[in-house]
Amino acid sequence: MSEMTDAAAVSLTPAPTKRWLHPLITGVVGLVVGAGAVGLAWGLSGSGSSAPATFTLRGTMMLTGDHVPSGATSEDCTGYSGYDDIAKGAGVTVYDSAGKVVATGALGTGKPDSGACVFVAEVPGVPEGSRFYQVEVSHRGKVTVSAAEAKGGKFAASLG
Repeated sequence: MSEMTDAAAVSLTPAPTKRWLHPLITGVVGLVVGAGAVGLAWGLSGSGSSAPATFTLRGTMMLTGDHVPSGATSEDCTGYSGYDDIAKGAGVTVYDSAGKVVATGALGTGKPDSGACVFVAEVPGVPEGSRFYQVEVSHRGKVTVSAAEAKGGKFAASLG
């Protein structure tokens, strides 16, 4: 009878299974479903590929006093006598409220106006969202403007 018991035990024992196959399939399915869900969420929220909204900061830089050529009428003007850097093409740097440079631009051509030389400042690509901005012309120090002033083209600075 012992032979029969051994034979029965052998035939009743289940065949060995591949224990790694089930967790592997479950993991792959989970990965695919998870990646699909993340992609769908990004697509529905509109995030991932959209750039932050920007605006163009516009305003004026006025140079006055002895640093402006006298007698100028309708010709373009530029600074001199220590203010030679205030001229067409001078760098205009915009900083956000954290002090990070967020955009750069340049001064336009200076035009005489009642004994002063007035330059248009224009800086495209300023990202929205800062509480305030600081604007620096050349190396002449920063002028703080509110976000509303910056967006509304109301930047104004003067030297002299």
